[in-house]
Amino acid sequence: QVQLVESGGGSVQPGGSLRLSCAASGFTDSYFVIGWFRQVPGKEREGVSCVSSTDGRTYYTNSVKGRFTISRDNAKNTVYLQMDSLKPEDTAVYYCVVGLDTDPYMCAIDTMNYWGKGTLVTVSS
Repeated sequence: QVQLVESGGGSVQPGGSLRLSCAASGFTDSYFVIGWFRQVPGKEREGVSCVSSTDGRTYYTNSVKGRFTISRDNAKNTVYLQMDSLKPEDTAVYYCVVGLDTDPYMCAIDTMNYWGKGTLVTVSS
């Protein structure tokens, strides 16, 4: 079965950095999308960043553009989210997500059929 294991969450001061990792296993699909969503209690889950397996095309939500960078290590079946210049509003549980048998270019909640358990990121002074 598909398994997604996140790591790298923690507490950081505004302006600081964190690097999230997601180790993916349990599937051999050639075409898929993998990335990160986040959720604050009482709010809807938000797509933060995704990358396609097809050509490496990436997506970022506007609020993180220029601050976050998604990357892949295909040999390790791992995806990363480098988060720089963190702001208090980035505080959330971050989930690694995978879409299989869906549009590999879409970073949308309805196209993601596998979710990790999440890792908490807290940005405060």
